[in-house]
Amino acid sequence: MTDPTTSVGWLGAGRMGTVMITRLLDGGRPVQVWNRTRSKAEALESRGATVADTVQDLAGNDVVFVMVSTPKDLEAIVLGEGGLLSAAVRPSVIVDCSTVDTEASARVRAAVNAAGVGFLASPVSGNPHMVEGGEALFVASGPREVFDRVEPLLATIGKAAVYAGEGEQARLVKICHNLYLGLIVQSISEVTTLAEKSGVDRAAFLEFMNNTVLATPWVKRRTADMLSLDWTPTFTTELLRKDFDLGLAAARSEEVTMPLAASVLQLIQAAIGRGYRDQDFLSLFEVQAASSGMQLEPKSS
Repeated sequence: MTDPTTSVGWLGAGRMGTVMITRLLDGGRPVQVWNRTRSKAEALESRGATVADTVQDLAGNDVVFVMVSTPKDLEAIVLGEGGLLSAAVRPSVIVDCSTVDTEASARVRAAVNAAGVGFLASPVSGNPHMVEGGEALFVASGPREVFDRVEPLLATIGKAAVYAGEGEQARLVKICHNLYLGLIVQSISEVTTLAEKSGVDRAAFLEFMNNTVLATPWVKRRTADMLSLDWTPTFTTELLRKDFDLGLAAARSEEVTMPLAASVLQLIQAAIGRGYRDQDFLSLFEVQAASSGMQLEPKSS
């Protein structure tokens, strides 16, 4: 059980980090925040957060959460010059919620453990809107006692945290999750494009699909965006490409065939080449339609 007096630091106040921090603040947990772009951290002061001047300042907290984009960012922010482990006083536990490969995670874990600090890999499933509504789900791996200490904090942010094992299992779970998500968005894009180009109303088709045994909560949640063609990013196409790269690398390492995922990676690359790099990955629908000779128009529900 996490002591109510446990101090919390947070490194990374991007779209996901911001709503996760806000969940902790709203749950009565003071949080000290650092972000490379300081104004993003300062935007949380009105909610009760305090802003750290340096990464090392965060290291004085009992538990420090990390939410960054890439393995390189994680290693730099924890192990690099001016990173968390370079501080004179170190946290008791570092919780990394990023999506990175197992190799980078293992390197960071080994260095963190050698410094006498606990390390928990705890990537999160859910976009910022889901996190804001308390619907996020964590998968975590590391020493059980570290998970037990941090779990109440994770439960404050999301609806639950699943413990997956002592090592890097959580990383692979999240990578597989994001591979599946990419397959889902490409699949619904293809069949919706076929239906609409054949003369079926897009709203009617998606309404039908959302009430069959094939319905998924994710497609239901994103149907309004597919109708309005709103690609405001919740998770960008570039970040999805990064996760597919990680997933296919893991598949090569384990000698697992991934023919569908390999094909979808090329379609993600095509979307980035067409200018959708920083758009929501659901923009794969528009790319699929364009590749099929169809210009999509916004529709009402």
